Amino acid sequence: MLPTTSTTVFQVADIPTALVFYRDVLGFTEDFRYDNYAGVYLGKCELHLCAHDTWKRPVGGGAVVIIADEVDDYCATIQQRGAPILLEPTDEPYGLRDFVTRDPDGNILTFSAPLPTS
Repeated sequence: MLPTTSTTVFQVADIPTALVFYRDVLGFTEDFRYDNYAGVYLGKCELHLCAHDTWKRPVGGGAVVIIADEVDDYCATIQQRGAPILLEPTDEPYGLRDFVTRDPDGNILTFSAPLPTS
């Protein structure tokens, strides 16, 4: 087997509410929706949102790191749209510029851009 990709699945309380946040605040595009399960994407990043309790997972508590080409402009844009910013864009010693937000259910999204190498 040779994996080709993976997808983070966030447990959410309500699909329509989560989709509004991911679409209208974070700028994702809805890819599909099947009852209590949906997929969204931004660039090549895809996330799945799950509102059913089949696996008895608690709502929220998930986390993902999304690598991008830049984070400062994007952070400012989503902050203006109402996203909570838990960590402002910060140069980290591991070579990335990170900022952190969370969705209404408590799932954490870290957006990271590689720092220029000198």
